[in-house]
Amino acid sequence: MSRSAEIRRTTKETDIALVLNVDGSGKVEVSTGLGFLDHMLTALAFHARFDLKLTCKGDTHIDDHHTAEDCAIALGQALDKALGDRAGITRFADAHAPLDESLARVVIDFSGRPFVHADLGFKRDMVGAVATENLTHVFQSFGTAARMTLHVDVLRGDNDHHRAEAAFKALALALRKAVAKSSFGDVASTKGTVSA
Repeated sequence: MSRSAEIRRTTKETDIALVLNVDGSGKVEVSTGLGFLDHMLTALAFHARFDLKLTCKGDTHIDDHHTAEDCAIALGQALDKALGDRAGITRFADAHAPLDESLARVVIDFSGRPFVHADLGFKRDMVGAVATENLTHVFQSFGTAARMTLHVDVLRGDNDHHRAEAAFKALALALRKAVAKSSFGDVASTKGTVSA
């Protein structure tokens, strides 16, 4: 059975259409109106080996917040939907990813209980047209909507572009491992469920 999902999210602030295939090959088409967000979401899906098509028309004439937040929510909802009851997945994973001088660590658990800690240690207010506080918020919104425990720490780095990209790539690598099919096939929980 294909682990895929479609999400249509329309509010007064954004209009998002998203198609996700967890068992993809890294085919990505992202257009959010924010170049740096496109770059990060493309890196995330590509390195997770997800197929992702995401378009967003947002109120970027106001600022980048709603677009960044709502795209992350939609992506998290799609991942949650695609994984269903989460039977047969590895569930826990961690990964490190470097980008030049930057190094990021991500640890995740598809627990069904949303909790996000994200410490990216940015020094600038903006990267491209995206506020660095909203890049942190992308991780928070994505992890909450995907109903996962997510810890993101950038351990070192001088360049905020590098810090962000290392974090998104580490998340991608951890996701690829966590959603991999497990040999025992059931829900990986002593409770028999990962519902909240």
